[in-house]
Amino acid sequence: MTNRMRRNLGLVLMILNLAILPALSSNCGAEAAESPDGSLTALRIAVVQADPSIDFSANLTRAMEYCREAKRKQADLVLFPEMFSVGYQTAIDFESPDEVAVWKGKAQSSDGSFTRQFSQLARELEVAIAITYLEDRNGSLRNATSLIDRHGELLFTYAKVHTCRFFPMEGSLVPGDEFYVAPLDTRLGPVHVGVMTCYDREFPESARVLMLKGAEVILTPNACGLDELRLKQFQVRAWENSVATVMANYASGQGNGRSCAYAADGRELLLADQQAAVYIAEIDLTELRRLRERTFWGAAWRRPGLYKPVTEAKIQAPFHRIDAFNRPNSQDLSTP
Repeated sequence: MTNRMRRNLGLVLMILNLAILPALSSNCGAEAAESPDGSLTALRIAVVQADPSIDFSANLTRAMEYCREAKRKQADLVLFPEMFSVGYQTAIDFESPDEVAVWKGKAQSSDGSFTRQFSQLARELEVAIAITYLEDRNGSLRNATSLIDRHGELLFTYAKVHTCRFFPMEGSLVPGDEFYVAPLDTRLGPVHVGVMTCYDREFPESARVLMLKGAEVILTPNACGLDELRLKQFQVRAWENSVATVMANYASGQGNGRSCAYAADGRELLLADQQAAVYIAEIDLTELRRLRERTFWGAAWRRPGLYKPVTEAKIQAPFHRIDAFNRPNSQDLSTP
């Protein structure tokens, strides 16, 4: 057999392997995949699809109840929708200092009592928690997610990088300045997890940076209406980066549900209806890692030397915009 024939045979086998992998796993959901000894073999992520109220204390109580329900469903990780501590309070008049002051008063620090309570709960339940909230960081407000492992350790606090400043609430927030990935200790071993929030998904660079930082699973707290194209964004982000994506959205009322999860080959793992509930997405880590070792996608043949325009800050026409506070998008918006 010639070298060319060997290379061609290897290519055919790789393609067949990528085609066969999806058929080897179940289209997961609430049913847990078990090994012969009865142990769970997939990473189980509880997706909380619910609407937060304007009552901070009530949201805190409900969030803890959802974590306990996730434990009963044998979850390894709990993911909340965006800014669950206060929700998106669209009725706030941001021209009213009194109303804004009340809203700001609900902000929490990443090392304060709010996150400490979830650290204690994570340790008690032995379940990791990605909790979302309005964060007070040295007097500035951010749309934050803290990832807490099952031992109660805070791995990182991520602030939404791409804030959609057409909306007054988002326009009042300081955007984050970094994407984080951390090894999350699970009963199946370490899993590298990153976070991007809602509007971040509109920018393919978000998921790409997380993948380049080693993410195997990307979590997305979300709070918006989801149409077919937006759902496909999560599917494509998974496929093009060879990662699993998991998104939690508001239920019918403030959102339209449809929380979802996709495998690294783009297969649908979860697509919820519009009702408030805790849904389970299962990720077969063995399958995910086998695919990442063989796929053509992800970082296999990137050419970053050609991507300079992607990192240039100048905004060209026709994309000049004015935000909810009459600020141009060419302005430095590191402070509100």
